[in-house]
Amino acid sequence: MFDDLIAADLPIARKSILPGTGFFLPDDLEEDLDDERAQAALEGAEAAVVADPDADGLACVALIREAYGDVQNVPEPESESESESAEEAAGDDEDGTTADADAEVGVAPDADPTVAPGAGSETDDPLEEPEPTPHNVALVPASPHNVEDALARVAEYGSEDIDLFVCDLAPDRYEYVEDELALALETASSVRWYDHHQWKDSVAAAVREAGVDLVVGDSEEECSADVVFRSLEYEFDDQYRELAAVTRDHDLWLREDPRSDDLADYAYWSDPAEYVEVVREYGADLPEWAEDFLTEQRVEKEALIDRAVSRAELREVGEYTVGITYGRCSQNEVAEAMREQGADASVIVKPAGSASIRGTDEFQLCHEVAGRVNGGGHPKAAGCKPDIYDDMLDYAHHWTSRGAVTKQVILDAFEAAVEEAEMDATQASGSNST
Repeated sequence: MFDDLIAADLPIARKSILPGTGFFLPDDLEEDLDDERAQAALEGAEAAVVADPDADGLACVALIREAYGDVQNVPEPESESESESAEEAAGDDEDGTTADADAEVGVAPDADPTVAPGAGSETDDPLEEPEPTPHNVALVPASPHNVEDALARVAEYGSEDIDLFVCDLAPDRYEYVEDELALALETASSVRWYDHHQWKDSVAAAVREAGVDLVVGDSEEECSADVVFRSLEYEFDDQYRELAAVTRDHDLWLREDPRSDDLADYAYWSDPAEYVEVVREYGADLPEWAEDFLTEQRVEKEALIDRAVSRAELREVGEYTVGITYGRCSQNEVAEAMREQGADASVIVKPAGSASIRGTDEFQLCHEVAGRVNGGGHPKAAGCKPDIYDDMLDYAHHWTSRGAVTKQVILDAFEAAVEEAEMDATQASGSNST
């Protein structure tokens, strides 16, 4: 495929309907790159953190590095040329690693993030050989869809008796991670898993029985950084307490602190390693050069939001109004726009084939909907990727039809979830009356 057909500098109208360039990397090449990065990161490391590379997961990494007294590598302000190449280098980070709450979900709403060097990294070439990390606490990024691969890489490349942490990730089924977790347990001296998603009791029990110290926080009250902050036996200073609080503000979509949007956006547009070191140095108050970078990036962000909002439709499902749209965009802002138009719940279908589902006080069944289409999450925030893409022709239809098939599959899931909830409510009412 010619590079200019999928270039990062496409007009907004076209960029809005196509996935990022990283989407088009062959799976085997992507896996080789992930192997190389993991091996470089884990070389000589005392501990490893498998984490979702959004603001919450990366805050967990920052906390753990602080607890281990790890060296700080504060990045230099990036050049203008590095800023311009940010999106192309970052690949297709549409959801799983976005600045939104999709990293909260049990299965990544945007299930195809390509973890590649991003803005501010030492190289803008995703194929360049990685340099060994100087950190004692290695970062191994993962989405809920590939956490098992990250665990296997720690088992293969991590030193014997390494301390392993898994943060801000929740498997839908234990069998998805069973074999790889067993390998990691053989290598690591300990495995601690910190999260705030809604875990199935059977999955949590199986993970604990395997020998993992699992701590799951209240998804309505805590983000994963909160869980790490209170679980580690370390006296964090106020900077880290504030970092966890501001991270929670965005991750739980409270939006009471304007800095939380800055953290979320910076986590999305910067390289994960850069983000961790910046918040270790500056906490929740980003430096001026990072704010300038965000200002530049948000011009395009707002344009993509506007495109997605302009495509929004409202559908009636039972007693609820569901807003649904398509596009590469920041999903929470788009969901908020549909809520203002009268939507009780919103669906944002992405070019990569995944979708973000957002609820309101009126609709709190997002996780039930997502669970029917290869996803999961929280009552008010979930994500999924319907298993309907067999080849590139399916994706081509997806792009040209603006996600028509995916939209219908998810709307069908809404109807089924609403019907089941109504039946359960009826049965409960009958039982109470007797």
